[in-house]
Amino acid sequence: MRKLIITVAPTGSLTTRAQLPWLPITPREIADSALEAYKAGAAIVHIHVRDPETGKGVQDRELYKETIEYIRAESDMIICTTTGGGATLGVDAMGRIVSLDLGPEMASLNCGSMNFGKAIFPNPPELIETFAKKMKEFGVKPELEVYEIGHIANVQQILNLLDQPLRFNFVMGVNGGIPATIENLLRMRDTVYKLYGTETQWQVTAIGRYETPLCVHAVLLGGDIRVGFEDNIYYSKGVKAKSNAQLVERMVRIANEIGREIATAEEARDLLHL
Repeated sequence: MRKLIITVAPTGSLTTRAQLPWLPITPREIADSALEAYKAGAAIVHIHVRDPETGKGVQDRELYKETIEYIRAESDMIICTTTGGGATLGVDAMGRIVSLDLGPEMASLNCGSMNFGKAIFPNPPELIETFAKKMKEFGVKPELEVYEIGHIANVQQILNLLDQPLRFNFVMGVNGGIPATIENLLRMRDTVYKLYGTETQWQVTAIGRYETPLCVHAVLLGGDIRVGFEDNIYYSKGVKAKSNAQLVERMVRIANEIGREIATAEEARDLLHL
């Protein structure tokens, strides 16, 4: 199998400091957490930003700029910004893409609408197409975020806007999306391969207690993985993780034990055709 690409998602937009007192909030904190994870083996950072005063998830271009500058000053980490962050918090559609002109190499492209917990996550076809066009305009590779199998099929509508290899992110275990089971992971992978070919790349993002078991299966199946406080704040049952790096370190250790090498940021760029 090719080398494993690990993404870290340091903060997200929904986790709170009430849940995790050491959650990174400011641009410097988010960058420092990402850089720790980079040293532990993460090649990609998936960035959300927060209001430094309230801690609430926001889509603020200047906060993205500051965070990205800190990370780039100290690493060659691949930057992947969110275009979904804040959608369930009421950010308007075009406000979701304020980071694209800052030169991230990748950005998330959510490929379908859904219930997201108690909120609605709106991603209608015309918005998906608009975001895909904007990413192509700015030379940003879309990470195709799919929360259920129907979202995978939606990608057929924008294939003319996408460069190969396609890169999917299977987000599993969200309340309102596909349950995080091994059987469903295999269905997601097989659906992607059937529709888009076996050269298509994919990673798993599993929520909460599902993170480690599904990431382990992704490692075994030849996929990539994402870990971090956006998705999970626990290291084990009842024990909160000390850092994003700790979650990365565990997956590096497991991958090494089963003989799957870890891709550096530069190797990941080659694998992703960035």
